Amino acid sequence: MAQSGHANFAVYIVEGLLVFFILFKIYVARRGRELYIRRIAGLSSLEEAVGRATEMGRPMLFVPGIGGLDVVGLQAMAILSNVVRKAAKFSTRVIVPNIDPLLYTISEEVSKEAFAAEGNPEQFNEDDIRFLSSDQFAYTAGVVGIMHREKTATVLYFGWFFAESLILAENGQLAGAIQIAGTPSTTQIPFFLAACDYTIIGDEYYAASAYLSREPTLLGSLVGQDYGKLLIIWLIIVGALAVTVSALQNTSPMHIPTWFETNFLNYFLKKG
Repeated sequence: MAQSGHANFAVYIVEGLLVFFILFKIYVARRGRELYIRRIAGLSSLEEAVGRATEMGRPMLFVPGIGGLDVVGLQAMAILSNVVRKAAKFSTRVIVPNIDPLLYTISEEVSKEAFAAEGNPEQFNEDDIRFLSSDQFAYTAGVVGIMHREKTATVLYFGWFFAESLILAENGQLAGAIQIAGTPSTTQIPFFLAACDYTIIGDEYYAASAYLSREPTLLGSLVGQDYGKLLIIWLIIVGALAVTVSALQNTSPMHIPTWFETNFLNYFLKKG
């Protein structure tokens, strides 16, 4: 008999199917087959955001939030790499203010490699990658100051954000910048929706690197996970229906009238 708290055979089957979907889609993507991902407006508008900054001759500002070196921060760095590569084609500056020393170092290397990948290593300016402060609101004040002094044309927010989100977004709007935000901080999404032009919501944030780079392994993994989600939803629906049907079959039709008659008699006996 299976011990309580341990996975049973059905769980192993589901896990196996999830792994199969992911590996199969990675294999298909590497074979050169085009996999479909629905359009994400905020990510599709990055070209527009870079173009706006280029036309106006003003820099872009990429804000990686107040988090540290975790999954969210690394995802922000992956998005930064794509943004810098787009900007490097048009010799557009990308300023990256940091709150975390580790992310500061990584963002510097990511930006340097992105310029080199586009054949413009000399355009990289290490002064555009800045460490401001490890204090939340001191960092926020520093970012706001950069927005207004540099007259940034585009502001991108990708990472962890908390109480400072609306301060940043309002000042970006005052500076006349086009703003795109993406964060897994669900409590801050309403503020970005109100003040930004585009907002990346929910799982879209984690899909950004695959969406932008179209790298086969990332793309196949993303599509495979979507198939896994569909499988789990289907199993939940089938399971709920099976439990409902089983409960109806195990309920005797005599239970309902017996209960009704008992309560009906009790009511009149009390009245009498």
